[in-house]
Amino acid sequence: MHLIAKRISPDVFTYNSLIYGFCIVGQLKDAIGLFNQMILENINPDVYNFNTLVDAFCKEGKVKEAKAVVTLMMKKGVKLDVVTYNSLLDGYCLVKQVNKANDIFNAMTQSGVTRDTQSYNIMINGFCKNKMVDEAIKLFKEMHCETIIPNTITYNALIDGLGKSGRISPALELVDEMCDRGQPPDIVTYNSLLDALCKNHLVDKAIALLTKFKDQCIQPGVHTYTILIKGLCQSGRLEDAQKVFEDLLVKGYNLDVYTYTVMIQGFCDKGLFDEALSLLSKMKDSGCIPNAKTYEKIILSLFKKDKNEKAEKLLREMIVRGLFK
Repeated sequence: MHLIAKRISPDVFTYNSLIYGFCIVGQLKDAIGLFNQMILENINPDVYNFNTLVDAFCKEGKVKEAKAVVTLMMKKGVKLDVVTYNSLLDGYCLVKQVNKANDIFNAMTQSGVTRDTQSYNIMINGFCKNKMVDEAIKLFKEMHCETIIPNTITYNALIDGLGKSGRISPALELVDEMCDRGQPPDIVTYNSLLDALCKNHLVDKAIALLTKFKDQCIQPGVHTYTILIKGLCQSGRLEDAQKVFEDLLVKGYNLDVYTYTVMIQGFCDKGLFDEALSLLSKMKDSGCIPNAKTYEKIILSLFKKDKNEKAEKLLREMIVRGLFK
């Protein structure tokens, strides 16, 4: 290291900054190298050093390595704090070991570490993503008992979980609770609700909700409109979906590959292949590159309708573009 060559002795803070920098840019090998060098120089890593590494490993789903850092941390007599635990919870939830995360969550208080809003948020989100919504609700109620204040992230995770499990009424009740508790719903909240309403074929309610949050000066983005377009297509309201889609083009929205693919799927489902292929051309002309999913939707639909020649032509195009894996 240049610092040592110039006889400037790096201290724990220097290492902290460098290790954190390497972790942020995803160069974990270099971060570990520095960490080991630090120990060789007889500079004792502090809780911040350890937490930086634990968090970096957990974010990549490398929970074994994170656990090894925690073991070393304990060996060195550095006390685990709420940040260490939260990183571990995050890591185990990321690799879908939510029960293991729950064990750690329960062990926190026994270790004398006070769980915070983030600890609860990670677990509520983890449970919801693993379709364990009742466990998430239980934790949410526990937060109130522990006087830990839920924030927008807490509500959004729970609303999304409820919506995905088709429990729309409790999800809508939570939105009202958010407003009452001074945690205003944001675009993420509304996108989850829209998605749930559309998946349950309550498209008119979804449109009403979209109007409501426009009135609240929340500006819907392309993702929001894409949810609505998909919902309209799946409810057989292709013309309405087309109107929304064309309105986005007129208003100059920068449509992404997902929005185009949803609309193309809508045309394919109705057997309108000329419209689907025309939109595929329009998509390419506007500089939005179709991905494997876009081609797959059209090709499968064409094969189903025995339009083999058109399907094979697209299949060849897909191979040429290097999208066929």
